[in-house]
Amino acid sequence: MSTLDQKAINRHGWRVAFASGLASYVDAGAIAGTGTALVILQGSLGLTPAQIGQLSALLTIMIAAGALVGGRLGDRFGRRRVFLVTLSVFVVAALALMLAPSVALLYIGLAVLGLAAGADLPVSMAMIAESAPEDKRGKMVTFTHVLWMAGILGVIIISIFFGNAGILGAQIIYGHLAAVALIAVALRWGIPESRLWKESQNSPADDERVDLRSLRALFAPKLFAPLAATGLFYALVNIAANTNGQFSTDLFVNVAGVDVATASMLGLGILLLSVAGLFVMMRVVDGSRRHRTFVLAAILALVGLAVPLVFGVTAITLVVMGVFGALGGAVAGEPMYKIWSQELFPTSHRSTAQGITIAFARLVAAGAALVTPLIIAAGPALLFLFLIITSGAAYLIGIFWIFRMRTFLKDDGGMVTAGTAPQNVAG
Repeated sequence: MSTLDQKAINRHGWRVAFASGLASYVDAGAIAGTGTALVILQGSLGLTPAQIGQLSALLTIMIAAGALVGGRLGDRFGRRRVFLVTLSVFVVAALALMLAPSVALLYIGLAVLGLAAGADLPVSMAMIAESAPEDKRGKMVTFTHVLWMAGILGVIIISIFFGNAGILGAQIIYGHLAAVALIAVALRWGIPESRLWKESQNSPADDERVDLRSLRALFAPKLFAPLAATGLFYALVNIAANTNGQFSTDLFVNVAGVDVATASMLGLGILLLSVAGLFVMMRVVDGSRRHRTFVLAAILALVGLAVPLVFGVTAITLVVMGVFGALGGAVAGEPMYKIWSQELFPTSHRSTAQGITIAFARLVAAGAALVTPLIIAAGPALLFLFLIITSGAAYLIGIFWIFRMRTFLKDDGGMVTAGTAPQNVAG
């Protein structure tokens, strides 16, 4: 292959990574933005702690439902067709939340918003993995988490300037999400369908056809083990990440005693460290240092969660926790789950498998979100102990189970045949 051809392939891969990766931006923006918007609206609309928990849980549940449905549709009808529809629906829901904020509309709008965001995630991740050059696949999938952080950054910047502006602040949050989603739809319009997906549709083998019968393959030993492992890892590690995304403003304002704008400024600094951690991840993910970096990052994240438990919840301890969690979670968190989810499943089942694991993880997070405001109100020490236990269990699953598994993605050909010797995904 000539240098010019390789450059063209790289440019196409990065184009797909950006356009498809904006799914991560709107997903993070919806979660973090809603967490901030509910705090902003609690006075204007008279929201109770129970209602804040219900609305946060509703958003997470609908993201889970969307991932389950969207992942299956992406394998059945193609990546491109599904991810154009899902973000178009997201635009409509975000505009509704912006134009007519009310308690009733929050329930309806967040349900539709979550459904659309969730449906887009597994399809977009699969599209990126199947379009990326083999030697840059890890970097391009990890880049989507940079966009995920950018979604939080957008919310933080808006909160700094409009966090104390009442309903207007919430309207700007949802309006900016609608604008980003609309830009993503425009960018995706010119992206062709995944070559690997089209080839999988023409495969003569029964276990490569995407129909209802093919779902049985996901529950055969070869694929059920990675399905269970990645699902458990993501569900457990995502509890802390989701809690921080949805309730960090709540902790800073209602426990540590700072205002929304100050909390947002502190969050901005933490976020920049997260981005720095992601660039470290992009350097190690395709090489031999992946495993040892994951272990170090896991230890760092656990130490961060222990700080507010040991020293109490103050603005300082929350910042320390955020810094450690930002650096550790960039490697030993959702970015690594995204990598594993591309590597451990064949093309014909990749989107469906991710839909199932994302749905499971978000349902677990929804259950946690439902009671988190009540736990915070009663005393947050128990919350941080719970987060340490769940995150620690996730890291053990990653280190001692997932890193021992084989990979299906190989040399841009998609599938490794059944007779191929197992390959450690740690690199």
